[in-house]
Amino acid sequence: MTHQDTTPEAVANKAAADSTTSTTGSPTVAPAVPTASADPAKWGRVDTDGTVYVRTPEGERAIGSWQAGDAAEGLALYARKFDDVLTEVELLETRLSTHAGEPKHTLTSAKHLRDSLAEAAVIGDLVALTARIEHLVVQAEQAVEGAKHEKERARADAVARKEALVAEAEQIAAESTHWKNAGDRLREILDEWKKVRGVDRKTDEQLWRRFSKARDAFSRRRGSHFAELDRQRAASKAHKQELVEEAESLTESTDWGETANRYKQLMTEWKAAGRAPKDSDELLWQRFRAAQDRFFSRRSEAFSERDAEFAANAKLKEELLVEAEQIDPSAGLKTAQAHLQRIQERWDEIGKVPRERVRELEGKLRAVADRVRSAADAQWRRTDPEAQARVDQFRDRVEQFEGQAEKARAAGDERRAKQAEEQAAQWREWLTAAEQAIASR
Repeated sequence: MTHQDTTPEAVANKAAADSTTSTTGSPTVAPAVPTASADPAKWGRVDTDGTVYVRTPEGERAIGSWQAGDAAEGLALYARKFDDVLTEVELLETRLSTHAGEPKHTLTSAKHLRDSLAEAAVIGDLVALTARIEHLVVQAEQAVEGAKHEKERARADAVARKEALVAEAEQIAAESTHWKNAGDRLREILDEWKKVRGVDRKTDEQLWRRFSKARDAFSRRRGSHFAELDRQRAASKAHKQELVEEAESLTESTDWGETANRYKQLMTEWKAAGRAPKDSDELLWQRFRAAQDRFFSRRSEAFSERDAEFAANAKLKEELLVEAEQIDPSAGLKTAQAHLQRIQERWDEIGKVPRERVRELEGKLRAVADRVRSAADAQWRRTDPEAQARVDQFRDRVEQFEGQAEKARAAGDERRAKQAEEQAAQWREWLTAAEQAIASR
């Protein structure tokens, strides 16, 4: 972004540039003035008494006396003075057009020339020179007015720029949380502030007070933020110190599962605790990690030993399974049951096996136990006292009704004999069914 230069020289230059055009925007040309030295006698004369006259529209005007010599020399002297005034006018015009000075100073000099021309001791075209000076005065007045307006515009631009800087600073003070970037920007605003010129003192002081207030508010808010951050980090440090101490106290624990879970909880708390001051945070983390590593290294060693022990146990149980699978209940149920019980006792004494083999090994032993149990169940069903008692009862009833049928036939009572035989046949069917039930168990 570029900003308009509001120094007096710049204002004057701008006004001078504006003076090269008329109020209608058209270029203006200064009236031509002939040099008097080319023909002094055209513009004046020296009387016989030495009085020097210059010709004007109102008539001749005495401007001096020449007693030093030839009259032509006197005319030449006063003509050169005229040309000197013309040169001074041209210098003022150049000064105005090239922005070499303040238009106000040029105007003052032009008016002085104009005012002194009526009494000037010069010989030349005073009408043309007067018009030339009047033209210069008008141009200078326009430049002065232009400089005034330009100065006001420059002041308005400068005020607007500083107001924009103040507004930005106030927004930063109220909202920004990017502390480093915001602080850098406030310093840049201050540097830019110093380069903005042309604001009146009262306005500048008012804007400066707002800017200073914004900077102070930002500094307080930033200070409060970092103070709170320091407080939080101090609290985080204290909490992490407690976590480290607990972690270190657990390194020798042999309660592997519960302690491992607690370490996981400690890690979760560590992450939630936030950052402590950088130097202490790193040291605390190294201690915390070292405690974890110590415990899990010990657990890993213990698990390695346990795994080796469990693998050996699995091998022993495989050997027991070979022996168990040779049990034959049909060769002697009680012997098979006793053998199985001894194997189960030895099985329990051996201890645990790798987790992934538990189902396999236990399943094989359970299959042997199921086979022995099935044989025992079958034998029990075959020797069930209640079932045998029912068979005996049915047989007794069959014999009873058969005896009644024989007695009735011997007595000649065929009807009762036939009735007793039918009842004996019914009980015989039940007897046969009960005997088959026992035989099929």
